Amino acid sequence: MGSQPVVVTESPTTRVDMHVKILTDEVVARAKRRGVDVLVYAPHFTRLPEIRQQADHYSDDELLVVPAREIFTGDWNNRRHLLAIGLTEPVADFITFEAAMAECDRQDAAVVVPHPSFMNVSLTWPEIRAHAARIDAIETYNAKLRAYQNRRGQRIAADLDLPTFGSSYAHLAGTVGEAWTLFETAVDSEAALVEALTSAAARRVQHRSGVGHRLRSAAEFAHLAYENSWEKVDRLLLSGDEPTHPRNLVYEGRFDDVSVY
Repeated sequence: MGSQPVVVTESPTTRVDMHVKILTDEVVARAKRRGVDVLVYAPHFTRLPEIRQQADHYSDDELLVVPAREIFTGDWNNRRHLLAIGLTEPVADFITFEAAMAECDRQDAAVVVPHPSFMNVSLTWPEIRAHAARIDAIETYNAKLRAYQNRRGQRIAADLDLPTFGSSYAHLAGTVGEAWTLFETAVDSEAALVEALTSAAARRVQHRSGVGHRLRSAAEFAHLAYENSWEKVDRLLLSGDEPTHPRNLVYEGRFDDVSVY
């Protein structure tokens, strides 16, 4: 009898851009051209139902868009960002860190740390160490950041032996798909992504390279000027009517006791 042919089957992989701020036809088309399978959409100061509606609208057989919230904890000058994936109920911004973590725990959401130790908008190394048991992954490559800033995230993840992730953190359409997390498993739903994160599924953090990549990263970094402008602070914090302000009537007083404004 002749030898039987050996059939080699490749394990499924899924390319996930773990954090984008914009979602348009152009963004979706660019993501598909760059081989992205999943986009995690977490725009600033937007309530979860609206994010979920947009995610559903732009998802199709080629690209899954997963709704998420980048929760701003603390006050504007000392805010700590948490990226929560798998929330089932809205969570306000500008509440205490512990209150935000408690909500994520209650809703069984995955919690990952974007741009660690970056400026005054991120969890610091000691804070991450103190809460490591409650954190599912640390960002080790963000296309918006400089190389030394990404290396800092890599050192934190290595020091604490925490899973990693990468993202374009795209605020501009041209940055989508510049960085991604390649999961060595199929991710075909929001629940599957939560499971991959909370179970520390095998993955690799990857990104594009070359002059184009560096130019797009520089353009994203320059966008920080508006993100931290007083005009934006004034609009968000003084009116109290913004969608994710903790005292907005839509929250029915749920966050009054933990609001920092």
